[in-house]
Amino acid sequence: MNISAKVHDERVLGVRFDEHRLIVDLMDGRTISVPLAWYPRLLHATVQQREHWKKCDAGYGIHWPDVDEDLSTEGLLRGAPAAKAAA
Repeated sequence: MNISAKVHDERVLGVRFDEHRLIVDLMDGRTISVPLAWYPRLLHATVQQREHWKKCDAGYGIHWPDVDEDLSTEGLLRGAPAAKAAA
């Protein structure tokens, strides 16, 4: 019996947006799509601010310097929205 392990590469390949979603393409071919409303900083950012992102944490994270937002592929895969701000 030949058992092969599935190889997952959760590093960021690309980031894009549509009107309502943040869409992250991963190196292993998967695509994560989450509601933009989950991330208020990105929701209220300009198109230029959203497009100004960079990979961080060896490719396992995304940073938007203009809006001070950081997301990890682990959190996106878990479906974790942004933490609520303290009142």
